[in-house]
Amino acid sequence: MRISPFKLGLALVIVGMIWTAYVFDETEKKYDSIVLKQSNSFETESEFFGMGIGYFKLYIPEFSGEEVFVQILDPRDNVIQEQMVQTKMSVGYFDFKEDGKHTIKITNIAKNSIYVQIELGDTNSQEMVPSGLMIFVGAIVMLIISFFKIKNYSIEQPEENIS
Repeated sequence: MRISPFKLGLALVIVGMIWTAYVFDETEKKYDSIVLKQSNSFETESEFFGMGIGYFKLYIPEFSGEEVFVQILDPRDNVIQEQMVQTKMSVGYFDFKEDGKHTIKITNIAKNSIYVQIELGDTNSQEMVPSGLMIFVGAIVMLIISFFKIKNYSIEQPEENIS
């Protein structure tokens, strides 16, 4: 049984995607939910180690145009990132360069109370490099094979009869 290079490339992409999803799913995450009244803030912390990329996800189930202000603070309370969130769901990424507890501070700047669900965690981006390379190699193999198949494909054009 011979496996075509295209199918091999496709298999590499699929296995790489599943591996990446598994690595991301196994990361440590912190979940919180809160009802924020007007001008109130909420803080939650998560422990990060070494250098890497962290993320936060905010979800506002009953979104109707409210604005939320988000800050990410390092262990010394320096602002790493700040962002205005004006959508039902928002995902943000930030670089962390030191060990310690990093804090997400969420402030309601809307005129009414809002319910917010928060997820804060590490992406484990360094552990995704091998799976990312697998996806890249599989995609390149698929592109090259597709190029050669299309290059060798010819379509006959009917001759025009001029009467």
